[in-house]
Amino acid sequence: MNENKARRYALLSSKIIKGLASRNIEAFWAPTSEDALKTALSLVPKGARVTMGGCASAVEIGLVDALKRGAYEFIDRDAIEDKRAAMLAAYDADVYLSSANAITEDGVLVNIDGNANRVSAIAQGPRMVLFIIGVNKITPDLDSALKRARNVAAPINAQRFGLSTPCSSTGACADCKSPDCICCQILITRFSRHPGRIKVILVGQDLGF
Repeated sequence: MNENKARRYALLSSKIIKGLASRNIEAFWAPTSEDALKTALSLVPKGARVTMGGCASAVEIGLVDALKRGAYEFIDRDAIEDKRAAMLAAYDADVYLSSANAITEDGVLVNIDGNANRVSAIAQGPRMVLFIIGVNKITPDLDSALKRARNVAAPINAQRFGLSTPCSSTGACADCKSPDCICCQILITRFSRHPGRIKVILVGQDLGF
């Protein structure tokens, strides 16, 4: 990343972390993927039962591989034939890995979902939700966060999964009601009533979509 961009994000991170703290959410700044991996592993207790939704960011920093190799009980939903059982197991996990489709400069998290397994687990169930968020997900406010989720993250994910949605063809949200719609539910996390449950690692690199 360009040195000036990196410096700007490092400065902006302190504002975001302060905003998250005001929302009962603990946050950490990691300049690189390597730093993010170290921080994440320091937060996940040995022996923890860990699973995730579709979290490309956790894969990209090497966290998923590290958990599979380490002293953890990693529930790999891609390796389980009964997908419903794998999704339901998330609600009783010790740690649930996720990213955000967008995060505002004052610390509001925005996530969209097609099946609701990810947003429902973020909202309730797992003892800890650990977000890995690249700086490409930062937006100035909630309105721009919602627009990013629907016009950037959703089309890319629809294309990635081979879905037949208007956004997959045009690259922009059409507010569709397609059977393949990937943004059926929208979760806005503006506060956590449970101290320590939600943790965010903000990474000074582009991650995910």
